[in-house]
Amino acid sequence: MNPPHDTHSKSIVTLTLGALGVVYGDIGTSPLYTIKEALSEEHGFHVSDANVLGVLSLVFWALILVVTIKYIFYVLRADNGGEGGILALMALVTHRTRGSKEKERIVMVTLGIFGAALLYGDGTITPAITVLSAVEGLEVATHLFKPYVVPISIAILAGVFLIQRHGTARIGTLFGPFILVWFLAIGTLGAMAIVSEPGVLVAVNPLYGLHFFTEYGPGGLMILGSVFLAVTGGEALYADMGHFGRKPIQFGWLSVAMPALLLNYFGQGAVLLNHPEAIANPFYALTPRFLLYPMVILSTLAAIIASQAVITGAFSLTRQAVLLGFLPRLRILHTSSAEIGQIYVPVINFLLMIATIGLVLGFGSSSNLASAYGVAVTTTMLITTLLLIFVMRERWHWSWLRVSCIAGPFIVIDLAFWLSSMTKVPHGGWFPLLAALLIYVVMATWRRGRKALSDHFRNRTLAIDQFVESVFRHGHRPKSVEGAAVFLSGTPDVAPVVLLHNLKYNKIVHDKTVVLSIMIEDRSHVPQEERLVVKELGFGFFSITAHYGFMESPHVLDIVELAAAKGVQFDRRTTGFYLGRESILIGKHPGMAQWRGQLFATLSRLAQAPTAFYGIPPNQVVELGVQIEL
Repeated sequence: MNPPHDTHSKSIVTLTLGALGVVYGDIGTSPLYTIKEALSEEHGFHVSDANVLGVLSLVFWALILVVTIKYIFYVLRADNGGEGGILALMALVTHRTRGSKEKERIVMVTLGIFGAALLYGDGTITPAITVLSAVEGLEVATHLFKPYVVPISIAILAGVFLIQRHGTARIGTLFGPFILVWFLAIGTLGAMAIVSEPGVLVAVNPLYGLHFFTEYGPGGLMILGSVFLAVTGGEALYADMGHFGRKPIQFGWLSVAMPALLLNYFGQGAVLLNHPEAIANPFYALTPRFLLYPMVILSTLAAIIASQAVITGAFSLTRQAVLLGFLPRLRILHTSSAEIGQIYVPVINFLLMIATIGLVLGFGSSSNLASAYGVAVTTTMLITTLLLIFVMRERWHWSWLRVSCIAGPFIVIDLAFWLSSMTKVPHGGWFPLLAALLIYVVMATWRRGRKALSDHFRNRTLAIDQFVESVFRHGHRPKSVEGAAVFLSGTPDVAPVVLLHNLKYNKIVHDKTVVLSIMIEDRSHVPQEERLVVKELGFGFFSITAHYGFMESPHVLDIVELAAAKGVQFDRRTTGFYLGRESILIGKHPGMAQWRGQLFATLSRLAQAPTAFYGIPPNQVVELGVQIEL
């Protein structure tokens, strides 16, 4: 026996089990509604053998081409320091396209912001449709439960959101084993149905899917919007890569998730070939009558876990957006002292809860919600493919011929799904698009406003070295007081306004004065040896720039300790931290539309104070009001 290999195998198995609970919850609950919606009478299709086999063929090849080949074998390779997700991909691309390719960089940033905004829209629909689909199993048992499906679903969803503030560290360890049981259960039920009707397996032949299109023409294209429901959640494979690594996610899909999903889908098809009336709910038609209530409970718990994964993903996305400068500072709570990824964002949790419950009340059933579902995800997947093309060219240095051969089919498939999903816009698909548009406006406005603010400081204040030179060599030396002072600056190498005001009105400087700037890089993590750049400016002045990745949490007291190791030593318990409380005034020409300027000013007022965000001891903070007119 080879011990190292054995240890490595155990770690892969452990990580794979954890990935099952977090990564595959969304796509793992898709069988609850996909086949039912694809063959719904609303699309004008009847449940015939040809139609069942055609839809199964489309679902099979969607899982193979979109999830397995595109995401598992290609997208997962485009990691940003081991991290995934659309913002991480955007940061990777923009980091590689600077200088002469600034126009391309702007396009990539725009795509990344809008893709991230779309994920928030998806984050409201996924919990609603999965929980509703699971609870609707009660109607299969008895119609007496029909009036209570919506209230029960709302109660479950409210409970899911309300427990978020307690963190998921304890219950998270149960997610993996439970989803493993879920996959084993749905795979077994599907296999049992296939044994009774093995002819359903001919649907692996892509000709059945092609025949479906030739039979129905443009109507066949419309059904792709429902077929796409089978791959929703595929984006999570990439987004959660940083938590588990590439290999456990690949192994979990190929060995557990994909086989179980395919067995269940083909099992539903087998049932429909013999009992077309089962289209009312083919997933629960697989379940023996005596196991129906246990299966409803199992499905509901799986839906809760799928919802939890989406909510956690929204928290992680928000953290990335804040650190990359696309959202104002929000209150982010760490719910685990051991795992940095265990976070809770109260305002995002509240907004998601209100939107999700509103969707359940507004749409009333999973079938109605399916009309809105998929629009955001198809658009996000299309954006991911476009960004992936730039990675292939800029990072992997592939030729255009190779890129076309690999990414070309992905673009065609994504466009087909996207065009099909756009037919859902009048029937509810407008909601995720509207939500995404509003979030995009907020994110783009905040980014543009912060750039305008940075330009304002650079154009109207001195560089820090010029400031020191003017004060100590060409002016009257100010009075020096004992102790150390740290002045936070949002713009590196520029004298912060609060430092100028302190000197102007108090007419003093400290024995040791530090101008500290915290910069977030386009990469996920920054090596410790690259964390700080320290410049000694003379006369007790130092400029420190702290570099962090977008998956790291800046902490001022940690920076102080690192600075001491580089020779800038002072007692952090007696050091004063000087911050400027910015009050944004919008002038006649703010560099953006007036309404966007006012939105930026409002967002600035709502942003969390840097004291809490950067972990600065509040009893050591001195705040000075600063009015800035843009």
